[in-house]
Amino acid sequence: MSAQINVRVLKFDGKEYRRWNALLARQEGPLIVLEAEFEAEVEHETFGRIARGTRTVEYYWLGRWYNVFKFLGDEGQVRLYYCNINMPPELVNGVLTYVDLDIDVLVQPDLSYQILDLDEFETNAERYQYPEQVRMRAHGSLAQLIGMIETRAFPFTASR
Repeated sequence: MSAQINVRVLKFDGKEYRRWNALLARQEGPLIVLEAEFEAEVEHETFGRIARGTRTVEYYWLGRWYNVFKFLGDEGQVRLYYCNINMPPELVNGVLTYVDLDIDVLVQPDLSYQILDLDEFETNAERYQYPEQVRMRAHGSLAQLIGMIETRAFPFTASR
């Protein structure tokens, strides 16, 4: 039986931004794989309506500054990948928490991609006074993530 995990997303000031429940599918070293379903319909500004019941496979790495969400279609096919640049997550007592740093990457099933919210990152970097190291790690992690997409590295492959 899979363990229930509560995912908490914070802004840099520590305020909770989002929360949902997921199941721990597996943990291998620093990789944590969760499976979740949207509990309510969501209207997303970039890719439109996300129906209640939409399934995701979520990939988090302890120590890495990004995560990857694989959105699945009704037949289990990849609908899209949505990647977040964030501070490294922590998993404590069944709660996975991370600080969202605003930059996102939308990846289509053919692995073409679009970088989103760089302007939001810059606005919040000023608002919350991100330290220079955080700014540099965010941009460096974005470059690492793009390299993974372009080389079809896990999880941007046919395997789960």
